Amino acid sequence: MQNKTSFSPIQFAKNKNAEFYKVLRQRVNTYFKSKNISRHANASMVFKTICMLALYLIPFVLILTAGVSSWWALLLWATMGVGMAGCGLSVMHDANHGAYSKNPAVNSFIGKILIILAGNPANWRIQHNVLHHTYTNVSNYDEDIAPPPAILRFSPHTKRYKIHRFQHFYAYFFYGLMTITWFINKDYVQAMRYKKLDLLKTQGLTFNQHLRNIIVNKLVYASIFIALPFIFSPAAWYITLLGYLLMQFITGFILGIVFQPAHVVPTSTYPLPSESGDVDADWAVSQMYNTANFAQQSRLFSWYVGGLNYQVEHHLFPNICHIHYRKLSEIVKATASEFEVPYHSYKTFMGALKEHTTMLYKLGNQDTAKAIH
Repeated sequence: MQNKTSFSPIQFAKNKNAEFYKVLRQRVNTYFKSKNISRHANASMVFKTICMLALYLIPFVLILTAGVSSWWALLLWATMGVGMAGCGLSVMHDANHGAYSKNPAVNSFIGKILIILAGNPANWRIQHNVLHHTYTNVSNYDEDIAPPPAILRFSPHTKRYKIHRFQHFYAYFFYGLMTITWFINKDYVQAMRYKKLDLLKTQGLTFNQHLRNIIVNKLVYASIFIALPFIFSPAAWYITLLGYLLMQFITGFILGIVFQPAHVVPTSTYPLPSESGDVDADWAVSQMYNTANFAQQSRLFSWYVGGLNYQVEHHLFPNICHIHYRKLSEIVKATASEFEVPYHSYKTFMGALKEHTTMLYKLGNQDTAKAIH
């Protein structure tokens, strides 16, 4: 997509196993009606929101006020990293999907938590909601499989460089740089690209409005989370700097190892559009081929990662709050079996990471890897 000057949407076939998603949606709708429950957040979700924000902000307040001047301050920064990732995975993510509340104003307010995580909500919604969820694993459309090409290769349809032979070793380091790039340059690069692709209209923004918002957001973030620690923390400046970088690295690393094993795995098919710009597959069925779950039995892990170990359910129903995914997975799995549609799931998180590492190796050492053309 980086080389495009305008955005050309592609279409998924509507006559390829389309009954699967139609029946599935009916069954999911029946589930909520029969239980008489909302698709959105409940009290446990509000409690989680408080917990995640506390995990991120309380260590920050302690850094500024508790007089921790030794290397122990790094532990507080590290804890912030865990909390920062948790806020992104469990809170901001649902809100920016419109899944947190039926009230758009509440979703907008909660979604702005991304600002204190060094990101921009509008850019995130374009990259994640518009591009990744619509065109999952479609090269030149899904930006989640479009890392810097000279460093990482996530798709068999992109050029393979010699350095990629070792990406199964070094990829995890670069995952740790994810959020620091949000603050430094990614939001500006995306703003320019989305302007050229005319995608800012999906957020109701002009380029000038969007750029102004990004700049203001960065100034707010930098004033709070960079300037204040250097001014008020009794720790030496180099400890504060190292602590801040450690926080960012932990956050990016956690986000990377949670999101990538859901799509960059050997079971993914990486669909290619035809010359006419169509994909010869139903959208929902394509999601099933290119998405994988993991560690579905781990309640605590699922609680922390915002149900994103149920990526299949999330991709099929992104506007439903993640607190419902565990129950919905039973419906999705049964319906997939009935329609002979794949339902990929790894028993453990480590098993998913192992398969992701295997796919990184294949993509780094084989031109085609395992892809369906």
